Amino acid sequence: MPMTGRVALITGGGRGIGKGVALCLARDGANIAINYANDRASAEATQREVEALGRTARVYQCDISTGFEPVRAMVDQAAADFGRLDILVNNAGALSSGLTIHDGDVDGVRKVMDLNYWGAFYCTKAAIPHLRQQPRGDLIFVSAIIVERRSANRLSYAASKLAMEGLASVAAKEERRHGIRSNVVRPGLVATDMADEVGRRVGINDVSTLGRLAPYGRLCRPDDVGNTVAFLCSDAGEYINGAVIQVDGGDNDWWPRPKA
Repeated sequence: MPMTGRVALITGGGRGIGKGVALCLARDGANIAINYANDRASAEATQREVEALGRTARVYQCDISTGFEPVRAMVDQAAADFGRLDILVNNAGALSSGLTIHDGDVDGVRKVMDLNYWGAFYCTKAAIPHLRQQPRGDLIFVSAIIVERRSANRLSYAASKLAMEGLASVAAKEERRHGIRSNVVRPGLVATDMADEVGRRVGINDVSTLGRLAPYGRLCRPDDVGNTVAFLCSDAGEYINGAVIQVDGGDNDWWPRPKA
């Protein structure tokens, strides 16, 4: 159990990629703080799965897009409950509307930025004082392959993830002297509810049918991302800082694009 005793806070940790990360870190020995905004049932279900692995888990409600003070209160409470905080996984996110810049709603763009970028910034700022207290701290930012593709109709999602990666890069340089690593995991299309929504936008009702087109004959799974996060936070990843690791099977251009 290479992470025994370490504590990880995962935003959006009740479902999808967040759940996959929570379970992978728990299997390696970490205790898990699960943040959620609205879906308490899913967060508690993930909590039970973590506890079944012999780890301690708690759930924390906070819409991280709403501002720094509620986020700081949530992070401080998690650190107090567990007695420490070693790992922050900035995972919570939302898709863009799928509209063009011309047709899109200004408030809709701002809403995605508020969650995907500003939420990650608030959590990072709130977590750093706690991470600095440990011999080692880890900041993980879950980005997306859209950063490379920058497809049409995806402005707010692409821009927010680009901004997030900039935050991760700066944190890697600023916090290195405090023993903190900051790395980005950049998945391709992952088999989650969000992938289902992406599929519907291009006329595909069941994204699992795309597995035959994907590298290695299957879609990326949440645990593929989780295993990468666990590696980065492990002793084996001790000397990795400021990295961007793509988890896409080596091909990010195989799935259909939204029409421009």
